[in-house]
Amino acid sequence: MHVARLPALPRRLVARESGVDTTLDKSHSHLTAEFSGVPAEQLRDATLLGGLLIAAASAVGFSTTGVPGVRNQSDGGISAVLLLDGGHIAIHSVPEHHVLLFDVVAPASHDFRKAVEVFSRRLTARDVKSDTRGRG
Repeated sequence: MHVARLPALPRRLVARESGVDTTLDKSHSHLTAEFSGVPAEQLRDATLLGGLLIAAASAVGFSTTGVPGVRNQSDGGISAVLLLDGGHIAIHSVPEHHVLLFDVVAPASHDFRKAVEVFSRRLTARDVKSDTRGRG
């Protein structure tokens, strides 16, 4: 069996602090968050969640490229995405587990924590865990 080797990719300057990738000169940031303990009725409310996407984008100062695409899932959950100039905000709710998954990718010049705060103020989550990484 022959395994083809891929050519080595150029390396970027990376500083490691406590196991966290702090690669320098990233053009975009990627924030993920998990809201747990959210009441199922909030996680099934497409109007609420779509409105929170718009409010979150506004709080961070993003220009949107349209209205959120919102889809009701067969399990009662909601999946929604809002396209931004240079990125997106997406959510997926899982009512049977009382969880909302939150994802933002956009230019690193914005403070994404404001978007998480918008959802935190309106959803009665028991816990919110988030992580931000550099991309690009």
